[in-house]
Amino acid sequence: MRKASRGALFVATATVSLSLVVAAPTAFAEGSVGTTAAACETGWGSLPKTANNSAPAFLTNIRTGGHDCYDRIVFDIPAGTTSRLGYTVQYVDAFEQEGSGDPIPVSGGAILEVRVQAASYDLDNDEVTYPGKAKQPLPGVDLTGYQTFRDAKFGGSFEGDSKVGLGMRARLPFKVTQLSDKLVVDVAHSW
Repeated sequence: MRKASRGALFVATATVSLSLVVAAPTAFAEGSVGTTAAACETGWGSLPKTANNSAPAFLTNIRTGGHDCYDRIVFDIPAGTTSRLGYTVQYVDAFEQEGSGDPIPVSGGAILEVRVQAASYDLDNDEVTYPGKAKQPLPGVDLTGYQTFRDAKFGGSFEGDSKVGLGMRARLPFKVTQLSDKLVVDVAHSW
């Protein structure tokens, strides 16, 4: 009888322990107990992403934000200046100034080049629409504390195109989203 009691006690203890182990991830996943890392999408890839458009557009701001799974850069283009924005987003070995080809140093383990078909000026009104200076950090952008972004330099604007060199911690997957008044580039914190 004593052997059966030990066996029953072992089974009961194992069942309770197993149910606690199985239940714990569900509670954490729902956010009701403790905190865990967010489940991050990983299917973005790191190959170039492009879209073409020849309609003129004007860049008015570039801003960044950090999220649980990715760092984000946003290019603001006023609604109504274009229906679809042309862009090329790709990793490059070296970053160069738009128009002249002069090298621009960008720190980090990889460089993501973002070229948008939107000028930082309006020639019709002889007006600057975005105050970035070629070869300089992006105005108003502070990358302190970002997990992926390390550096951001303005590559200038030439013949309706503007570009930015983003220094990354490493070559990581990214996605591009186009909205009516902005282009959004998200770069994952990991693969």
